[in-house]
Amino acid sequence: MTRGKRIYVLDTNVLMHDPTSLFRFEEHDVFIPMTVLEELDNAKKGTSEVSRNARQVSRFINELIEHGGDRKIEEGLDLISPQGVNLKRGKAVGRLYFQTRSPESVPGKAKPDNFILAAVLMLRELYARVPVVLVTKDINLRIKASIYGITAEDYENDRALDDFSLLYSGHAELAEGFWSLHQKDLKSWQERNHTFYEVKLRKDEDWFPHQCLYIPDGDDMLELRVIEVRDGRARLRLMDDYTGSHNVWGITARNREQNFALNLLMDPDVDFVTLLGTAGTGKTLLALAAGLAQVMDQQRYREIIMTRATVSVGEDIGFLPGTEEEKMTPWMGALTDNLEVLTSPSEGGAWGRAATNDLLASRIKIRSLNFMRGRTFLSRYVIIDEAQNLSPKQMKTLLTRAGPGTKMICLGNVEQIDTPYLTETTSGLTYAVDRFKEWQHSAHITLRRGERSRLADYASEKL
Repeated sequence: MTRGKRIYVLDTNVLMHDPTSLFRFEEHDVFIPMTVLEELDNAKKGTSEVSRNARQVSRFINELIEHGGDRKIEEGLDLISPQGVNLKRGKAVGRLYFQTRSPESVPGKAKPDNFILAAVLMLRELYARVPVVLVTKDINLRIKASIYGITAEDYENDRALDDFSLLYSGHAELAEGFWSLHQKDLKSWQERNHTFYEVKLRKDEDWFPHQCLYIPDGDDMLELRVIEVRDGRARLRLMDDYTGSHNVWGITARNREQNFALNLLMDPDVDFVTLLGTAGTGKTLLALAAGLAQVMDQQRYREIIMTRATVSVGEDIGFLPGTEEEKMTPWMGALTDNLEVLTSPSEGGAWGRAATNDLLASRIKIRSLNFMRGRTFLSRYVIIDEAQNLSPKQMKTLLTRAGPGTKMICLGNVEQIDTPYLTETTSGLTYAVDRFKEWQHSAHITLRRGERSRLADYASEKL
């Protein structure tokens, strides 16, 4: 092995989490213990995501062996990226090595983790001048490695960002004296009952398409939306006000962020909207109200399709009887709860009072994530609830179902992730927010203020 490089020893859970992790260590070398290959072989059967990933790793390794030709495996295989795998890295690639001899001793009992530790210790003795790093998502294995003086790290390549607090919020407060700062370069005009402005971007104005801007109070109080950013200039549009008599299916915005969200949800030019917020901020109610208004009233979409990740909070209650929709109904409590509000005579608008549950049920379909692969949604309003429990790969599978005229809405609260191997920074929802923020037809809003009840607000803050 070449000096100046590091050797990364990959654990099974890293490869099963991301099969392309083999190729994500740039010019450094990768080492796979024999125990890892055996665990991959044991996990390859089945139709789960983990089983598919295990089979994909085996295919990648087989391709590398075939590409190596007559070269001996002991000399290492060049980690050349396979076709179809998009990796942002330089031309330098490392090599892949396998464990070809058994360690003389294994620490502790004969468990797979201990065999991996023994392989790392043996590797460190063979290449004393080369830093050896164990990469694993297993916290306990990292603790064991630290006890034996082995450098161990979590696999971080799949993180959307280093710190969740840096995630794009979708809205920003304008600088004091905004109008006077742009007095010389400001343009304004009226078009289709909307007021537009165009300004020259200053250094501190790093805006994205459909970002919401506001001046909080005073005589200049206003709310704007960035429509387009091009050639150092930004086109802004004055927001519609949904806080008063102007409502959506009888629902009015109770705070600034909810008004932002309704503006984005009602805009046909925005194909993808992500709403992030704690419990009680109104994510599902706003998305459903906007969907009903555009399906039933404006007839912009054919129907509402609602789905969610079926991850239990407590113990699993077992198999559920009935059709796909009947099986999903217990998971869709949020839908039925919000429909009660939207069809209530006291709180619904004129349309809400006239509509019946039977009519709404004919336009709202509940679907399971398990049967999404291969589907295409045409002119549908798709709501993906509890999206924080989706992996980036599952999020990609869902978003690529969108056909012409379809709008996708992702709702979630990253403080309530129930999937074991996802965190705030690796959730598919976080990925989507970070990767789509620069796209002209996507928008994001983080809802901060709870509107459910004083009890829910206090519990969200204190517990």
